[in-house]
Amino acid sequence: VVYEQEGVFIHSSCGKNDDQDNLIAGILRVIEKENEVVVDWRPLDETLDTSNILCAGKDSSSVVEWTQTPKEKCSRGADRPSSYEAEWDMVTTVSFKKKPHSNGDATTHANRESKWSFLFSLTDLKSIKQNKEGMGWSYLVFCLKDDVKLPALHFHHGDSKSLIKCLEKHVALNESPHDERVLLVKTQKSLSQSFENLFDEPSYGLLQKWKKDPYIVTMGKFSKVTNYIVGTLRSSDQSNQRRPPSEMADFFNDTIPGLKINQQEEPGFEVITRIDLGKQPEVSRREPVSAEEWAKNMDSEGRILDVDYIKRLIFKGGLCHTLRKEAWKFLLGYFPWNSTKEERANLQKRKTDEYFRMKLQWKSVSEEQEKRNSRLRDYRSLIEKDVNRTDRTNKFYEGEDNPGLILLHDILMTYCMYDFDLGYVQGMSDLLSPVLYVMENEVDAFWCFVSYMDQMHQNFEEQMQGMKTQLIQLSHLLRLLDSGFCSYLESQDSGYLYFCFRWLLIRFKREFSFQDILRLWEVMWTELPCQNFHLLLCCAILESEKQQIMDKHYGFNEILKHINELSMKIDVEYILCKAEAISMQMMNCKELPQTVSEILGIENSSVTPDSDTGEDESGAELGCPTSLYQSISTPVIAANGTRDGAQQAAETQSLTPA
Repeated sequence: VVYEQEGVFIHSSCGKNDDQDNLIAGILRVIEKENEVVVDWRPLDETLDTSNILCAGKDSSSVVEWTQTPKEKCSRGADRPSSYEAEWDMVTTVSFKKKPHSNGDATTHANRESKWSFLFSLTDLKSIKQNKEGMGWSYLVFCLKDDVKLPALHFHHGDSKSLIKCLEKHVALNESPHDERVLLVKTQKSLSQSFENLFDEPSYGLLQKWKKDPYIVTMGKFSKVTNYIVGTLRSSDQSNQRRPPSEMADFFNDTIPGLKINQQEEPGFEVITRIDLGKQPEVSRREPVSAEEWAKNMDSEGRILDVDYIKRLIFKGGLCHTLRKEAWKFLLGYFPWNSTKEERANLQKRKTDEYFRMKLQWKSVSEEQEKRNSRLRDYRSLIEKDVNRTDRTNKFYEGEDNPGLILLHDILMTYCMYDFDLGYVQGMSDLLSPVLYVMENEVDAFWCFVSYMDQMHQNFEEQMQGMKTQLIQLSHLLRLLDSGFCSYLESQDSGYLYFCFRWLLIRFKREFSFQDILRLWEVMWTELPCQNFHLLLCCAILESEKQQIMDKHYGFNEILKHINELSMKIDVEYILCKAEAISMQMMNCKELPQTVSEILGIENSSVTPDSDTGEDESGAELGCPTSLYQSISTPVIAANGTRDGAQQAAETQSLTPA
């Protein structure tokens, strides 16, 4: 229920105003269902037989039948104020044809009033007429697409404007050019049945929802973008089909305050369009880290001997699946890299106790308590909704009453206790799902998720600071990499890079297959070869699609549609190679702009070409920057189980700061 108002009356006859029997008090609700939004009015009488409620569905005329009943007609009162229109008369001269009751001879007062109950879908709404009574209150008349007019609703206590505002979130309402009292529903035409989920909602309402909550819309309907929305963003005037880039930027700046994506060279903007990055080097990847390689890099007490070395191996090839359950705990920061096996066991014991104390907090909340805790209710409702549609095709989560779904729900609810200020925001279930899949343990999955959320926290904060920063940083990187492509995107109103929003929000979770995401995330968690490597992954994807976008002269909506349709079609190994090659290009650039250096966390001393350092065979074989991967070969383990001190010092010396 997104709107509810009591004291909304239907005047059932044209008798005197003080005749209370002629005023039917009711409650008006706007209800969001899975595939539609409905408006529902019914009398307040609790004994109302719900079988009498008439529902205006797709074909309203087949559900609601209006008949003129002369015996119900009465002459219009002489003292009736002149503001009473034809619709007011209509209320007194029509009745519903209702299904016969099993106790058809019963003619109770409730049944007499229930004939006025109605319910209709907003998809069937044609117009709304607004007017004011002489007594001071306003009334509304809904007209459906088959020209059926519903009884006038009188707002004796005011607040009809809030209903209009609520409806405007779901449908576009425009003032009639012929009558300023009439609001017409603007209709849209769907262009492709392959995007049926998007077409359930008018584009105007969709964009209003985006401005209100970009997370929910991005994860839902707005993630499927077609020409369907372009009418909202551009003028209907064919002579002015493209809005100025600055105006488009203003729209998204209103949505995400503080998001400043340069649409042109401005005073103070660092011009980087003439910098030559050179040719992208060839990059190859290795096989995933094996259990044997992992074990060889661990001493007798369970300490990792060379953290940097093992991270480089993971960056270049990922992990075999059997290692993920253990290695992810290190990569995410749940286990300290220098901890012993015994220390990790003690840590898990403490964390288990802490987890179940927090879980008990929400488990022990009674129904009565929860009724007085709206935030907890909202968190629970959203979590239950999201859990039921997260990775349901994966065997770990498929089917009804799946234990994986229960764990997903419980971990997310417990996280609300851990960070009640943030609570739950749509998209978090996508981040937790692969972690739980790998850990197969409620407690370990929770603490790994906590560590992951520490990295991603700003993405989900109300001010969206993380998303603002990343979109701006991505714009800087893409402009350096290919200023021509950047200019083309800007010319097509796409310079704000909104189509990357979902990529950044949940780290490509919905762009790659489930198994590919496991590989991609573990590579990113190494934090190699530089800061913000995920932004270079965005650059790699966009650069790989540049030729098609530019050769086919894609416009605003075609770009959005094309990027969206890349989902599940991207080769993860190819993109990892390309992103690494881009990082090498930038790290080897002698004239790297300071802004880009700060984004990638590259010190000035390390921004040098490969030719300035020696070439190592192992680094060349792996196709890596030699300054970053000089000591990628298997470390030498001394007889006592520790690394040779001289070699360890030499290899540490060779590492490039990141």
